[in-house]
This record gives sequence, structure tokens and C-alpha cells, in this order.
Amino acid sequence: MDNTCPTSSFDMDLCAQKLQALGVQVPEDPWRRLIQEGLLRPEVRRFLFYSSRGFQIAMAMVFYISLWTNLYSTLQLCSLGHSWGASVLVTLVALALTVLVILVIDQHQRKLNVNTDVRLAAVNEIFIKHNIILGITDVLDGPHNILQLWFVHFNPEHCLQALSAHITHLQGTQAGLRHRLNKLCVVMDVAVQPKLGVEEEEAPCEESPLLSSGVTLNKDPVTCHELLHLIPEGPPEAMAQQLLVIFSGCYVRLLVTGRLPRARAGGHLGHSSVPCLCQLIQSTVLQPHHSWAR
Repeated sequence: MDNTCPTSSFDMDLCAQKLQALGVQVPEDPWRRLIQEGLLRPEVRRFLFYSSRGFQIAMAMVFYISLWTNLYSTLQLCSLGHSWGASVLVTLVALALTVLVILVIDQHQRKLNVNTDVRLAAVNEIFIKHNIILGITDVLDGPHNILQLWFVHFNPEHCLQALSAHITHLQGTQAGLRHRLNKLCVVMDVAVQPKLGVEEEEAPCEESPLLSSGVTLNKDPVTCHELLHLIPEGPPEAMAQQLLVIFSGCYVRLLVTGRLPRARAGGHLGHSSVPCLCQLIQSTVLQPHHSWAR
């Protein structure tokens, strides 16, 4: 099911009612707070707007018009832009380059999105215990861009077993597994705490500060960048569980938009054309020389 909502808020009451109608009993306070705090922050809403389909279509139109104008002006300077054939050639070249840019952007959006998918990991860690995973998409409704929450029924038991066995096999045969998993990381700003209990030596009268030691200036806290690995070292079952949680939001986004790759033969879903979550992780994240995060 989906919950259509404006970009400023989500109708959490409607989500809770639909989940209860389907027999899903999940405590509301944790996931309601995590969704509100994770997806409704101003910087996240700005990112969702700039990465929305409506904004991308507008930028593609601007790119096409700008490219066509520059190419046509260049041909006119070379005395080649006065014939109808030159106009057709400029139109075809500008159209081909615009389509190429759109395809590159579409391929870029298939990757794990740190701003949305990883923020949903905390919510999916709660929902996956109740056989539900959550994803977010956007859709155009006239001139407005509307966000949608998708709740998908998902039983992680078979995927957890298959992914744990695959990680165990890779640990015994490939030495670069830890290096590939270390690429799944985020950079966090951490406030630097000053050391307490260190007494400063008393300075001479000539070097004493004008302000008393009890006066503190209103300064921004000093921060430093800290690298947080999303998949820490641990048993294969724990690593597989963390991979399922991290990529569940991305899987839902690709599933409901029809952008999942074709399923490989031999999976536990049988002859399904849509891959399961563990197959998506195996074919994209755990493959050598493959980066699937942005």
C-alpha cells in the first residue's frame, strides 16, 4: 500500500490505520518519530526536491534548450546555420545528448541513496521484525511533487539464510570482501568535547585575559568528521541481517518503480522475474569491483 502525502508532513495516522487493518501490530512511537526526524528535516526535503522527477525534467528541458541554442549559434558563426538541414542536425544532436544525460541520471538513481535509503534503515530495523519493509518514492501530480511511503510485505527468513551462506562462502574464497563492505560508509560530524579537569597554569598579571574565566563566548561547537561503517565486522548472520536492513529501503524504491534488474536463475523465489532482496545484494554489492553507494 502507499501513503500519498505532501512534502511537509506524512499522515502517520492513516499509515497506522492501514497497517492495523492488515493485521500488522507495530508500536507507533518509535517508527513515527524516526520517519518524522529522518525524512522531514529541511536538508532532506531540499535533497528530495532537487532529486525529484519534476526537477529533473525541468533541468533536462533547460539543458536541451541551452545546448540547441549554443550549437545553432556556433553553426551560424561558421556560415552553416542558414539551411534547414543544419537545424535538423542541431536538433538531433541536442536531443541525443539530452537523452544520454537523462539515462546517466536514471542509472545514478538506482544506487543506494545515503540521504533517504540509509535514513530508513533505522525504521526498517523495526519493521523487518514484523515482515514489513518501508521505502519512499516521489511522483508528479501536475506541478506538484508528492512523496509516497510504501509498505511491502517481506519475510526475511529465506533471504537471511541465503545471504549468510553466501557471505560465509566469500569469506573463505575471496580476500576483498571486507574491502567492498568498507565502501558502505557514511561521514558523520561529531562534536569535539574539550578535556575536563585540566587546570590551566596561572599566567602573569600582564598576560591575564581581560574577561574573567567564568565568561564563555557563544561559539559554534568544534566538530570533526568521523567515518561510520554501515556493515561492521561480525558473524555472517549479523552482517547479512545488517545488509538486509540497509538495502531494504533501496529495494522497495526500485521494486515499486519497476527498476529492479532481472532475477538470476536458481534463487529461492523459483522462476520469478523479480529478484529478491538477497539476490540484489549479491549481484550488486558483493560483486568484485562494483560500487553501489552514493
